[in-house]
Amino acid sequence: MTVPKSVELTADDRLLIIDQTLLPNQVVFLDIRGREAMVDAIRRLQVRGAPAIGIFAAYCVYLLALSHASLSGADFQQALRADICALRSSRPTAVNLAWALERMDKVLRQHKNEDPARIIPLLRQEAKAIDDEDAAVSRIIAQLGEPLIHNGMGILTHCNAGWLATSRLGTALAPLYLAHEHGKDFRVYCDETRPLLQGARLTAYELSAAGINTTLICDNMAASLMAAGKIDIVFVGADRVAANGDVANKIGTLSVAVNAAYFGIPFYVCAPCSTLDPSTASGKDIVIEQRDPEEVRSLWYSQPMAPRDINICNPAFDVTPRSLITGIITEKGII
Repeated sequence: MTVPKSVELTADDRLLIIDQTLLPNQVVFLDIRGREAMVDAIRRLQVRGAPAIGIFAAYCVYLLALSHASLSGADFQQALRADICALRSSRPTAVNLAWALERMDKVLRQHKNEDPARIIPLLRQEAKAIDDEDAAVSRIIAQLGEPLIHNGMGILTHCNAGWLATSRLGTALAPLYLAHEHGKDFRVYCDETRPLLQGARLTAYELSAAGINTTLICDNMAASLMAAGKIDIVFVGADRVAANGDVANKIGTLSVAVNAAYFGIPFYVCAPCSTLDPSTASGKDIVIEQRDPEEVRSLWYSQPMAPRDINICNPAFDVTPRSLITGIITEKGII
């Protein structure tokens, strides 16, 4: 299956992203330049999805290195490390961001005594490798997850883990794309994924455009569909997997997992090994990003849908304990 790229570095070193905040009504490509715009693109979710954020950040480091090319060796290293720190702080939960930046920083460290003109091409090479590796990982996850899908199945997914969130096919949606390519007959139910509506705006957009039989549901409808026997399997992505197998993913994933366990429905997490974080012992050690209350109160409404002075809790992620997870599909196999 051929799909667009949500993050792309052109031959003339322009960093283009699809502005995911405008989907599905507008498909707008942004030409991102400068550290402030790069950090803002991550924070505002113009680029989102753990693997895509990592790819984007790696290309950002390369372009920022180009902007510092006139500096001396030590000044170049110092300036670029400050850029890396700024990018790393843009979102705390998705481990791929820190993982990709560490790979770029490693190139810097390995060549710290060399001229920037020598280092900059190596940074481009490393960023491209991160991009290409993710595309290969998506294909392997698709191949491992596709046999779990059978004709007549109802599949539930939460948030967006398709080509918009990765280099190519995606993670949680990759097995669905391959099953569709193989002619399997199934129906996908997309949770809308409040409050940012990644399921409604992004996953429903992706799957329907690919010709996959897709039904959008409100988040609070999933349990009733499970009770009615309409859901046979769940595929979700991940932003961080702790050493013990606990998984941080978009808020609402835990509810899906609890309901799936109650009804005896297999619950699979699709995640590249770059999302595994051995330095985090368990889910309780994962820092959960807290976002702007206005995302809940007014973001998608012509008028605020809650009192102005009401307290609002808006965590971006929750943690699903390993006991609720049937398997984690990685490029190394199903755990």
